[in-house]
Amino acid sequence: MLIDINCDLGEGNSEADCARDARLMRYISRCNIACGGHAGNATTMSLSLKNARAAGIAAGAHPGYPDPENFGRTTLALPRQELLRAVREQIQGLQQLAAAEQVPLTHIKLHGALYNDAEGDDRLADDLVGLIAQAFPGLTLLVLANGAMERAAKRYRHPLLREGFMDRRYLNDHQLAPRNMPGAVIEDFTQCLEQVTALATDQPFSSIQGQTLQFAVDSLCLHGDNPQAESIAQALHRALQRAGIGVCR
Repeated sequence: MLIDINCDLGEGNSEADCARDARLMRYISRCNIACGGHAGNATTMSLSLKNARAAGIAAGAHPGYPDPENFGRTTLALPRQELLRAVREQIQGLQQLAAAEQVPLTHIKLHGALYNDAEGDDRLADDLVGLIAQAFPGLTLLVLANGAMERAAKRYRHPLLREGFMDRRYLNDHQLAPRNMPGAVIEDFTQCLEQVTALATDQPFSSIQGQTLQFAVDSLCLHGDNPQAESIAQALHRALQRAGIGVCR
């Protein structure tokens, strides 16, 4: 059995940051490259693309609110067309560099507050998927399993991958528990591994409210901005191997 693992990368400023990212690439299937909105610049984008090609993993765009000061983690009250234009320009910027490096882009995953806002607003999700379906029909959307973006992608018949999280608790309705809810972030690594194995194998696990949940995902998120990301990736890799699960390459 195989599972896809994705990681948000290219969010630093320097070659050294990209070298750190490259060490994570041996443990993942695809990287989501920051493309100048919340983070990233021409240097980090180009290096991330080169490193992805060398590692043999898929490369995709990771657009967010154009707000590097807050790392794209704060909702911006932008006019809808301005927001859509910013998302389109970020993806196009990475596309141009990818073409120059001869690295095909495969997917798109929204970042931070924009990811969360789209999952909480059917209308925003519909507008974003509509833009992507029109402007980038060949790029698969990486979206929260059971969320608004998944529903919108299905309406547009746009290709998608359903994403699950190893370190976040879920509500009874299969949505992520809000970060400000006590216990929403799983800090015990053993519990993280238990949840990720359940998601990868479509086995039951517990919601934050104590209800049994069961649903499968297509891709698991590994957070690359954690200072311990490399050791977490190694432990995740070993845990999946013990469960008889390989990482897609």
